[in-house]
Amino acid sequence: MISMLDSLRKYSVVVADSGDLDAVAKWRPQDTTTNPSLLLAAAQDARFKHLLVKDMDQLYVNFGCEILKRIPGRVSTEVDARLSFDTEGSLSRARKIIALYEQQNIPRERVLIKLASTWEGIRAAGRLEREGIHCNMTLLFSFAQAVACADAGVTLISPFVGRIYDWHKAARKLEDIPIDDDPGVASVTKIYGYYKKHGYATQVMGASFRKIEQILALAGCDLLTIAPDLLDKLAGAPGALERRLSPEEARQHALERITLDEKAYHWLHNEDAMAVEKLSEGIRRFDADSRKLEQFVLSLVKGRRAAA
Repeated sequence: MISMLDSLRKYSVVVADSGDLDAVAKWRPQDTTTNPSLLLAAAQDARFKHLLVKDMDQLYVNFGCEILKRIPGRVSTEVDARLSFDTEGSLSRARKIIALYEQQNIPRERVLIKLASTWEGIRAAGRLEREGIHCNMTLLFSFAQAVACADAGVTLISPFVGRIYDWHKAARKLEDIPIDDDPGVASVTKIYGYYKKHGYATQVMGASFRKIEQILALAGCDLLTIAPDLLDKLAGAPGALERRLSPEEARQHALERITLDEKAYHWLHNEDAMAVEKLSEGIRRFDADSRKLEQFVLSLVKGRRAAA
């Protein structure tokens, strides 16, 4: 009998949300996403110590190159979170990352540069796209962020289903939120509908899932990036899935097209307390994990020198 994972692949591109090379090899996803938190976890594994170097951009590229040996598609590599409010700094770092990949004979078409979905990050992404450098906009929680990303012509956005769910669950003081009322699922559904109705080329990749029900509710979304533990559950569960999102149905939505300049973007984003809090928190968390990774690598380098 067909598994839920195989059934899901009929409707959505399945992406692995992992820096674990063995997990990537096991699941053979089309694409893979990484971030500082995932790579911090992977760096603890002795099997990957040869990939660790002091230059964090080179370290990310080292992992990305190994991942690309195991998948047919693209890897997402993140720009330092400390540049989230620095358009020019983000541009410089993104170009450096692409250059490092190209030095390893990896074409830029196989790399997505991950940038935080701040106003500054979105401006950087729009310019990078015009240079042929494709972007994956991360830490996306609000409709304002999604609209601005589409207008900038970015390749892909990653709305964080699970973190939206977490915030509302805590705010409502609930143990769980029924899937039909799940605000993370509702957010992605609305964004997907808006993009398809108005003909945007930007793809939607649901991310940060807490349970398989959230994934199933978004079957048909352009891409879904899924952690290895949830991939395992989907692979072990038999059953054919119903497509929940489709361009044809999305075009029937009554979502009017809106245009946001910088002031309008900040106002609309600020109206969503969850999005404001989770974007700020996400940047801080990625920065903290980046710093932990840097310190971990520095301690290893010092150890190697002492042993030499």
